[in-house]
Amino acid sequence: MKSRRSNFTDWCRGALLLTLVLCSPAGAVEVPTLFTAEVALDREAEDPRADAYDAALREILMRVSGAAIAQNDEAVAEMFPDPSSYVIQFRSGADDSLWVTFDGEAIEQVLRNAGQTFWGAERPLTLVWLAVDWGQGTREMIGAGDPERPQDEARSIDRNRLIRERLLEISERRGLPMVFPLLDTTDLQTVTFSDIWGGFDETILYASERYDVNSILIGRIRPSSGQRSRWTYYFTGARSELSGAPEAVVSQVADLLSAEFAVGGNAPIEAVVLNVSGVASVDAFGSVQQILKEMSLIEGFTLTEVTGDRASYRVEIRGGADRLSRALRFNGLIEQEPQDSIPDSGALEFYFSP
Repeated sequence: MKSRRSNFTDWCRGALLLTLVLCSPAGAVEVPTLFTAEVALDREAEDPRADAYDAALREILMRVSGAAIAQNDEAVAEMFPDPSSYVIQFRSGADDSLWVTFDGEAIEQVLRNAGQTFWGAERPLTLVWLAVDWGQGTREMIGAGDPERPQDEARSIDRNRLIRERLLEISERRGLPMVFPLLDTTDLQTVTFSDIWGGFDETILYASERYDVNSILIGRIRPSSGQRSRWTYYFTGARSELSGAPEAVVSQVADLLSAEFAVGGNAPIEAVVLNVSGVASVDAFGSVQQILKEMSLIEGFTLTEVTGDRASYRVEIRGGADRLSRALRFNGLIEQEPQDSIPDSGALEFYFSP
């Protein structure tokens, strides 16, 4: 039986790599660069900067609205006839590239007015467990960093790094926050290559608890063969079987999450009563207010009553009460059973735990 002991010393040594995780509620992180993209700058084009702005805008639309819109030339031209008017900052990058930052609020408004879907900056953090069979008996797990190895094993480090960077590059393009496990003593006491390759996912999910995420991608790839890569994806208890190259799988995960959280601008606005308990301090009240303020699903909210540690809100939301419940759970609030004294009230009951 594998040891279930936790080595807190090793965990602390690796904590810096997981600052993004540890400072965020239950697997939710904000993507600060959601409206910034780096694209090629063709200096021989008729209007290099205009072409770069158009390419960068499509990268942004891919993240916030999906491939169907980003690749629809007619729709993009109709909604954004002059991409430069949405640019708020740009700078030159390496190798003839251009970094472009757009006005996110303006782009969101255009998409909503056109009835298109929009996925905001609050997104699940995905933890990736990846086992690679390089052939000739070389089997490895890909971690967040590169362990020290003898010079003759440097090639192994390089190719592992390339796979990791490839996945992170794709995830960044889709606006999907992604991290790899530390593979420190604690991880290696619980998870082996065989656990990942053999599909012992319960072991992987157990080991993932320390990372405080709710989106987990498990991959098994054999680069030197024609065998299709096998992937398993878990999100809030749901399991999906995926296959294909890393690029395709990351895009599939992004599409699955977009379908869960993106809301169309033409979705009707509904009023939902929300009660949040555990609001026992000014700081707690401010945190709840901030969570509601930053949720792109919410069009507006009003505090209607405060009783003890319980704050009641009237929330205007696109997508209905079920969508609001999922989003609140995603943002770290704990769903409660309706109070017996108020049967069938239709109010959502949640608990805030700092």
